[in-house]
Order: sequence, then C-alpha cells, then structure tokens
Amino acid sequence: MKPSRALLSMLLFASATTTSFAQNKPVVQFIATGGTIAMKIDPVKNAPVPAISGDDLLATVPDIGKYATIQVNNLSNVPSDYMDPPRWIALTRAVQASLDRPDVAGVIVSHGTDTLEETAYWLDLTVRSDKPVVLIGAQRNASSPDFDGPRNLLNAARIAVDEQSKGKGVMLAMNNQINAARYVTKTHTANVETFNSGDFGFIGEVYPDRVIYSSTPSRRQHIPIQTDKMPEVEIVAMYGGADGAALRNAVDRGVKGIVVQALGMGNMNQPMFEAVKYALSKKVPVVISTRVHNGRVLPNYGFVGGGKTSFDAGAVMADDLKPAKARILLMLLLQRGVTSQADLQAAFSR
Repeated sequence: MKPSRALLSMLLFASATTTSFAQNKPVVQFIATGGTIAMKIDPVKNAPVPAISGDDLLATVPDIGKYATIQVNNLSNVPSDYMDPPRWIALTRAVQASLDRPDVAGVIVSHGTDTLEETAYWLDLTVRSDKPVVLIGAQRNASSPDFDGPRNLLNAARIAVDEQSKGKGVMLAMNNQINAARYVTKTHTANVETFNSGDFGFIGEVYPDRVIYSSTPSRRQHIPIQTDKMPEVEIVAMYGGADGAALRNAVDRGVKGIVVQALGMGNMNQPMFEAVKYALSKKVPVVISTRVHNGRVLPNYGFVGGGKTSFDAGAVMADDLKPAKARILLMLLLQRGVTSQADLQAAFSR
C-alpha cells in the first residue's frame, strides 16, 4: 500500500524540522563501536546479536537535532568483550582525529557495557583535548520495549555541547548519571543503574532542563601511544589457596608485566609472594591491586606476602586503581619505556 499524501507530508515535515533543529548547532562526532546498544533479538538464535548501526540508533532520537549536528562514524560493531589493545588504539586515533577538528565540539562513543569502564580509562589516558568525550552503552537491546540506548545518546549529546563539560576528561553517561573514567565501574549485570564510582560518586547528572556537575576529576594524566602493538600484561588473581603457578607460567611465556589482584590492602599468601619475587627476578614489573571495590592498596602489612613485603621486594602499589585499569596504565607505561619501580610508582600515585 502506498503511503497517503497526508502521511508523506507529515514525514517530510518531521524531516525538515529535524534538519532545521540541526542547522547552526555544534558538531558532535558520534563513533559507534557496537555492544548491546547496537543489538537486536535474532529470531533464529532468540538472543541479542549485533544488528544496528550508529545511523540506526541516531534515527531513534529525532530531538537530538535541537542540541547538535551529529556526524556518525561506524568504526565497528562488536560486543565489548572483543575489545583489545588494537581496537583501543584505533579508537583513540578516531577520537583524537575528531577532537582535533576545529568544528567539532565533542565526541560520543557508543560501546558495550562489559568493558566500557576499561575503554573509558584507556581513552582518558591516551586522548589529549579539553573537549568532552562521552561514552554510552545500554543494558537493554534495541528489541526491548524499554530500550535505554536512545535516552543515553540524547543525554550524551547534551553533555558534549555543554560548556561546563570542557576539561572533565572522558566521561561515562548512562541512566542520567555522569561518571568519571578513573573510578567508574559496572556494578550490576542487568540493572540500567549499573555504573557508579564507589566512594567518589558520580560527577554530574542530566536533568530535563540542564546538565549539572558537582565536581571535576583531578587525578588525570596523558600517556601518548608510541606503538601499534602493546606489551602483553597479565592479570593474576590471588585467592585462598593460590599457589602462584599462574603467575609463574605467565612470566615463563614472556609477558612484559603482571598485575596481581591481591586481597585487602594488597596482601597475598606466601606461594603467591614467592611467585611475585620470581617475576621481579626476571625483570618483569609487578603491580599490586586488590579485589576490594573501594580503597587503596598500601605497603602496610609486614607478614610474608603482606603489602609492605611486596613493595620492599620491588613491586608497585596500584593505589586505588582496580586490576583491569591498573593493567591499562601499566601497559601504556611499558610501551613508553617506563620500567623502574620508582618511575612506575610515581605514575600510579599521580
């Protein structure tokens, strides 16, 4: 059936209205990488799979033209579980190239939520600009009647063009809340209010009338990318009864750095401590983090395997960075040739 003249007129009017909204509005680059926000239910698999582009997502938010002229870059369409250093490097280059354009006010990156916090921290370390970079995702796929992707995209556009957003670094914006890259983490497998920043809290909120910030992140640093292939850094977990074999095996296969997901303030048992000393004897830097959600690791306890004994042996304390983000910082430092305990510790304490 052909659409009626009335319907055609309505569609043309809506299109013209959206175009008029976008005219003379700030330019925002929207880089789509995939994730649940780009998925729909596959009728054969009866499960969400990659299905929609950044352009498709943009089409669900007609009011976005009131705030910005959106330019879409469909960089990839993969689950965020597939994100890795080569994809991060490509994303950094795409984001930096966009921000270097005088006409671009900010960048939005859509991404899966499983590694969204890692990508946010990677970009915060590797991108240099005062312009805002806003990462978004979705907990519900595009087939869901309460798909949260459109609202997150609209909010991101409003954040990206807001003058207050400059100098805040990379931010993650979902469920009307704004979190800074360093501390944000996923806390629930399914809830739309999954991202928070623990003791530090989110830095702002998006309301219908305006964006409100309560703080500006201060613990930030820039580490330029110097290679197309990042040094391999492994994360090894400490747990009751760990024997250190996984850590030794990682060293023997040639990894360039180790992050230990230790306990408490950075503690481990004696077998794991001996494995740490083995890594250090092979000139493999070791960073001690913790599986505890909040708080810092410190060279505090003096029993064999306590944080002080690891630090005294030559290991680096990750401060308040959790293992996945400590791995990213160590990887970027190693590719810059930073290897000594003192220099690594200075970067982790910054």
